Amino acid sequence: MHGPASPGWLLVALCAATGAYCLLRMRSSDETQRRAAGDEALMGFGMAVMAVPGSAFTPPAWVWPAYAVVFGGAALRALWVARGGTHHLHHLVGAAAMVYMAVVMTASPTAGHAHGGSGVPLLTGGLLVYFAAYVLVSGVRLLPVAAAAGSAAAGSVPAWGDRPELARACRLSMGIGMLAMLLTI
Repeated sequence: MHGPASPGWLLVALCAATGAYCLLRMRSSDETQRRAAGDEALMGFGMAVMAVPGSAFTPPAWVWPAYAVVFGGAALRALWVARGGTHHLHHLVGAAAMVYMAVVMTASPTAGHAHGGSGVPLLTGGLLVYFAAYVLVSGVRLLPVAAAAGSAAAGSVPAWGDRPELARACRLSMGIGMLAMLLTI
């Protein structure tokens, strides 16, 4: 996303770690957990690759249109699956944001801000508001789950792939990452 190198590498590490944990969550015995974890792993690794600082690696021109196609497909899948549950609407917004950022990078792969005018473009501003609200709500939702998990008996601790507080923490970290990436375009 062509921001400063140090925060960029921190964002890469955060997103890659989140994607890796989501891969672990795919081993869950719950079918819906596995599907959501797969979508979130794609998003985490996609964000990690997109966040690599431009000073370290400048991708070829075909990468950004390929990103738009991959995440466009993910958005269509999320739209299809959203018929059965509203959680997938967030996946739809996240995939659409990735398509938007890929299109911006296609239009201006070396500039930090692809829109010539001053100020924040309306779509970027809308996505920033959405993800800021998502991060705040997700952070608040983590509090009761963490308190309940701390009081659970040692014998009833769920497996790594089935821990709701860790899944929410992953979603929170990806929301924070999305905010950081949107701020750089």
